[in-house]
Amino acid sequence: MDAGWSKDDLDVRARAREFTARFLYPYEEELDEAEAVNPETEAAICQAVRDYGLNAINHARTFGGQEMTILQQCIVNEEVGSATNALWGRVWQPPICLKDGTPEQIEKYLIPACRGDITTSFCTSEPTAGSDAGGVKTAAVAQGNQYVINGEKCFASNAERADVNLLTTVVEGRPTLFLIDKGTPGFNVRRLPRFAQRSGHGHPELDIVDMKVPATQMLGGVGMGYELTKDWFVEARLAIAARSIGMAVRASELALAWSRERVQFGQAIIGFQAVEFMLAEMATDIMAGKSMLYRVASEIDHGLDRKVAHAKASAIKLFCSEAGFRVVDKAVQIFGGRGTMCENPVERLTRDIRLERIWEGTSEIQKMVIGGQIRKRGLDMYTGWD
Repeated sequence: MDAGWSKDDLDVRARAREFTARFLYPYEEELDEAEAVNPETEAAICQAVRDYGLNAINHARTFGGQEMTILQQCIVNEEVGSATNALWGRVWQPPICLKDGTPEQIEKYLIPACRGDITTSFCTSEPTAGSDAGGVKTAAVAQGNQYVINGEKCFASNAERADVNLLTTVVEGRPTLFLIDKGTPGFNVRRLPRFAQRSGHGHPELDIVDMKVPATQMLGGVGMGYELTKDWFVEARLAIAARSIGMAVRASELALAWSRERVQFGQAIIGFQAVEFMLAEMATDIMAGKSMLYRVASEIDHGLDRKVAHAKASAIKLFCSEAGFRVVDKAVQIFGGRGTMCENPVERLTRDIRLERIWEGTSEIQKMVIGGQIRKRGLDMYTGWD
């Protein structure tokens, strides 16, 4: 299905697909077993991202990005998302809200992040504020020309090593973002829990104790945190949806190949209706997910209202992550016991796809967003076809 893609769109897909096969798939098992990739390999992957024109696909060329359309960004995320153990994270996409920084912040953070010279982390969740983003308690108090910040964070992906951390706080009760440089006193990693996914980076718990940061490190102004985070959530949720489809496609292709090879009772198991039905359901879920994802991506590229885009992104993230999970689970079933072997990509995809139903808003949170929109505006936003 090319969805009427342009020559440039198809070129993006070809580059992303070749890059993934050459520079991500070969290191999956190494990362899974060692929970790290050696520095030489990391450097080679980083350079390949630049060589293939896949760095900062979500940012303007003015800042050193690739300035891809939303549709093209989804294409890239679908392809790289098929690599297990979150190797897709090596294809860096600096948070979109960095573009709203001051000229000095853009020069210091966004441009180097687009080049891949520095890494970023977004620290939002807290022990009592995950899905309830309004429950953030990390507080920044003005003290002269600086702010003193106290609080704690959890699931702060990559914060243990990021060069700059986007920190969600409240200033006088209003959500506000700060840019926190690596090594800032008071920004402390309390614990690095071990998670199912072997990505090579952690999701640490943070203690923020009397951390002093200049007022110039605020991003977007007091009270702008929700708006800036909202834009980031749209970007992140579309990326998750695309990755989920990429995982589903890879799992289904592996399952199909195995069903043709595996012989039981004198015939290949693809000849059994039970397996055939699973493959049919997998194909249907993928087709439906791709149709949703790329239709709305195109709508956004053609000027879809920002609030509508946010609402539709929730529906896309919900469906694609849940459908991706169903597909990968069926792939494991088709492989049988071999589907639970860590050397089999579908086992690793099982761990990866499970996370996509949780982060950047659980499936239940997406349903709340969708339900709220239906209450306010009716069904047409989701069922209409203009």
